[in-house]
Amino acid sequence: MKIGIYGYGNIGKGVECACRQNKDIELIGIFTRRDKSTVKPIFDTKVYSASEVKDFKDKIDVLVVCGGSATELPTMTVDLARDFNVIDTFDTHANILEHFNNVDKVTKESNHIAMISCGWDPGMFSLNRLYASAILPEGKDYTFWGRGISQGHSDAIRRIEGVVDAKQYTVPIDAAVAKVKNGEMPELSVREKHKRECYVVVADGADKEKIEKEIKTMPHYFDEYDTEVNFISMEEFRKDHMGMPHAGFVSRTGFTGKDKEHKHTVTYSLSLDSNPEFTASVVVAFARALCKEKARGTTGCLTTLDIRPRDLVTEDYNELLKHMM
Repeated sequence: MKIGIYGYGNIGKGVECACRQNKDIELIGIFTRRDKSTVKPIFDTKVYSASEVKDFKDKIDVLVVCGGSATELPTMTVDLARDFNVIDTFDTHANILEHFNNVDKVTKESNHIAMISCGWDPGMFSLNRLYASAILPEGKDYTFWGRGISQGHSDAIRRIEGVVDAKQYTVPIDAAVAKVKNGEMPELSVREKHKRECYVVVADGADKEKIEKEIKTMPHYFDEYDTEVNFISMEEFRKDHMGMPHAGFVSRTGFTGKDKEHKHTVTYSLSLDSNPEFTASVVVAFARALCKEKARGTTGCLTTLDIRPRDLVTEDYNELLKHMM
């Protein structure tokens, strides 16, 4: 399987590492919108200008589109899907259906295949929500993220005029988590489940009050949450906020029995040292499955909900029956 990386931020670097761990993958190159002479790969991967990507139309099986969900992926994935099979990590939950429809239209017209919103949430958590709701049709779902760095939210802050760098921590509210883990099945608003902590470095003379207001009122990212904005120096940022950890769990509590007398809870949890590297590893596994699906003649847009689990791995099906069942 021949992979290309379009965009070399944290996810792009994670994909480069993940490709090295999968023997069936050949990494063709990194395509950057920056001056390619300034891009230093982790390994000996070749670097090309983004303007050269179309020269590789017949040399790449899946192009991994590594951009921000706030402003980049809605156009980048659509544009690149005209010439490539693509996969992205779009994670603005409220806009997934719109993004799916846009990518689906283009890929069906161009006879390509795509996958959007691949990662751990959306992605792996989406699968577990589906499985649990199918098994326990009478119940409630709960998703908690953190404490950890949200790449999408951090990227959204960095795109605000006057912001030099930023990290956003998603923080679950302990009281809400306790109720869910106790099986109380509470009704919780998004504000009652999480808060958001932002650590922001701004340019000299930047209007901090304006930046803080723009962060707190940003739709789909911060407007529905209690958000704390901390302006700090670059020295403090580099000292305390250079890691990329994350965590979270998705849980469903439901009932079975004649009178719903038996309560069950299904939980899937993650604890990650590196959010982007884990996300990239999910992407590479699903890129493999996407290639298999394309070989069957499938076109259009897919998500993790569409993929056969056996397509994620290289092992023979008989081996899966022996060791995975």
